[in-house]
Amino acid sequence: MNSFYLILGSEAALADRALAKLTAQFNDEKCEISTLFAPEAIVGDIADALAPSLFSERRGLIIRDLQDLPEDSKDELIRYLDSPDPTMTVVFVHKGGVKGKALLDAIKKVKPEIIACEPIKKEAEKEEFVRNLFLDLKRKATPGAITALVGALGNDLRELQSAVGQIAADAPSGTIDEVMIDKFHQGRVETTGFDVADATLDGNLPAALIALRSALETGTDPVMITSAIASSLRSLAKVSGANRAAKSFELAGQLGVAPWQIDKARRQLIRWTPAQIADAVGAIALADAQVKGAASDPIYALEKALTRIAQKG
Repeated sequence: MNSFYLILGSEAALADRALAKLTAQFNDEKCEISTLFAPEAIVGDIADALAPSLFSERRGLIIRDLQDLPEDSKDELIRYLDSPDPTMTVVFVHKGGVKGKALLDAIKKVKPEIIACEPIKKEAEKEEFVRNLFLDLKRKATPGAITALVGALGNDLRELQSAVGQIAADAPSGTIDEVMIDKFHQGRVETTGFDVADATLDGNLPAALIALRSALETGTDPVMITSAIASSLRSLAKVSGANRAAKSFELAGQLGVAPWQIDKARRQLIRWTPAQIADAVGAIALADAQVKGAASDPIYALEKALTRIAQKG
């Protein structure tokens, strides 16, 4: 592996995929992996994480949200760039833009492998993204199935990412076709991440916890569960501000949400206020960070978030 990687851009789904592939490479090389969340770094954290290993073992460090690294920690990182540890691979994750640009320019001078994660809007690019997601999971999908999935969820790459993971896990072996995609959307194929989300947003905490355990036991990544809940909350927020008299198919294009998602959100909104939605978004954002490495027990973090959201604080 290279000494430096720079995952650059604001599209979180592409960044997640890039990180997953790099993490797999770390694991293949039996690297010790650690993660730092730049906004939470205090003086000394960067230097400690980058200090040479006493055992000369291969190590990997992922620094997320680099654009938010505090000023008093930047010098530690710049000093390391001048004299990197040959046993260390550093992955920088930066959302792009002008924030933290000076540090970003310094990183670019050491010629990292740059993985672009800019938003994609063309249908063909979205379909290529979905195709690659299936291939990552060692599954193949027909062009028609990919087109159908993008047509239904293409306005949200995170939701596409979550759906691909669920379909790949739940669909029978062999090539995934349009019939399977249709079953997925009709709810006849178990979509464990969204089952957790539905029970949570419905306020049914016992069912949500049971669905969570079932999802984890069948191999669903905790990140996919937080992604599904976040996606459902975004749908709630979008639909909550829409004209209630308008039909779902009329709003679909305006909101970038499929008609069936609008119908479901309207049913769920009966028990939600804007303030409660905002609180839930904060809770799931915290849980997402925790399951990605900020907590020693990600399952407990998930259960805590589900409890808070289902009970609306």
